[in-house]
Amino acid sequence: MIVAFSVSPSAAEEDGGVSEAVARAVKVVRESGLPNSTNAMFTNVEGESWDEVMDVVKRAVEAAGEGSSRVGLVLKADIRPGYEGQLTAKVERVEKHLSE
Repeated sequence: MIVAFSVSPSAAEEDGGVSEAVARAVKVVRESGLPNSTNAMFTNVEGESWDEVMDVVKRAVEAAGEGSSRVGLVLKADIRPGYEGQLTAKVERVEKHLSE
């Protein structure tokens, strides 16, 4: 399964940004050892089970929320049992069609 998620704590930096908090969340994801990618809006993480992926998301949300009384979470999941490596494979299939 692939989960795309975005976290935003209520306690922002002076300029309104949340990059420090988001960096704490991304660090948790990267240290998990699961395949992942981060872009300007979401972090994607891929794993074999709900428990595996949601544990990482939970810990990332907790890390982002350090020092904040509230955290917003947006989450989208692609649940496709029996498929692995889809974090890159899905993009490769799209790129193939673009080059035709």
